[in-house]
Amino acid sequence: MPEFSTGYEHPAVHTPAPSNAMAGWDVAVLIGSLALAAYLVLKRRKRNEILLLTLFSMVYFGFIRNGCVCSVGSVQNIVAGIVDSTYGVPLTVLVFFAAPLVFALFFGRVFCAAVCPLGAIQEAVAIKPVKVPPAVEKVLSIFPFIYLGLTVLSVVMGAGFIICQYDPFVGFFRLGGGFGMLVFGGLMLVLGIFVARPYCRFLCPYGVLLNWCSKLSRRHAVITPSDCITCHLCADSCPYNAINEPTPAAEPEARSTGAKRLGLLILLVPVLVAIGVGVGGLLKEPLSRMHPTVQLAERVAGEELGRYEGTNIESEAFRGSDQPIEELYAEALDLKNGFGTGGMGLGAFIGLVIGCKLISVSILRKRDGYEPDRGTCYSCGRCFKYCPVKE
Repeated sequence: MPEFSTGYEHPAVHTPAPSNAMAGWDVAVLIGSLALAAYLVLKRRKRNEILLLTLFSMVYFGFIRNGCVCSVGSVQNIVAGIVDSTYGVPLTVLVFFAAPLVFALFFGRVFCAAVCPLGAIQEAVAIKPVKVPPAVEKVLSIFPFIYLGLTVLSVVMGAGFIICQYDPFVGFFRLGGGFGMLVFGGLMLVLGIFVARPYCRFLCPYGVLLNWCSKLSRRHAVITPSDCITCHLCADSCPYNAINEPTPAAEPEARSTGAKRLGLLILLVPVLVAIGVGVGGLLKEPLSRMHPTVQLAERVAGEELGRYEGTNIESEAFRGSDQPIEELYAEALDLKNGFGTGGMGLGAFIGLVIGCKLISVSILRKRDGYEPDRGTCYSCGRCFKYCPVKE
């Protein structure tokens, strides 16, 4: 402020308090949309009505609210609030994180069906989806767990919110963004024409939590309101491989054979966890490069060794500060060691996931008709109109 010698007094500055009206409205729309989705999926069973709600969610939560607050990204805020006592999680973010999970516990993945803007924009372009081979789907389904583990590791180590940094659709919702992210989002949408919801199925970390909750759901979408006549039409219509087929009348193998295989797989789990710990520890160098301080230290070291010509914005800003290079290197080394420990935890988690998936596919469950897989079914209603049994 300029200095005055005329006796002028600066007026008091009044900063208006932030308004919570829009945040409250967002919460109300979220809860209302989840309740309406549950009603449409479980009671009305009309695919067209579910699709209309999907389009509304894409417009409101996506283009009007610019994809923020996002339930998928809220995972990062919750983790930050757990590991950092000074980080306050806004109530709106807490609701956006918890409400879809609570609804999944009672009604299945109705959030994915018609409320999530990321799923909605993919559902809108799924014009000619083809089926991914089930074996390929099982392998690719591990990646959301990896992404979830990387997300937690990144937040714990202070490397940032990678879900927000690499959201493929936020550039479209905000009608702007980096060239690389727009290209990534465009490729994801083009892929989504033929492979339905590729982000939801093979990347979404929040989908892991929804999957777990939906498996325990009290009620869930059913394909037919009465007895299944095993016509196979529902399975043909589902592009997500989310419908389990009936088991054969005769058991394909002796119970003793299945029991032995299950026992071996259970013994294999700690081996997979140990392998994961070892591999994760070896990945501390690439994992640590998620952190900007490590990136800066490696850039400065490269400039000192003549690997780079000139400086970039970050290294130039660092050289203009008073921090010694040795202190930067020491901080980066501590971070790398921390990522080494975190990488071992991440590897153990992925090893456990792989072991549990192997166990789940080895267990044969008795089914008399076609049933939706409670964990992977998005409750989208595609199968409703294909089922010839209406009452």
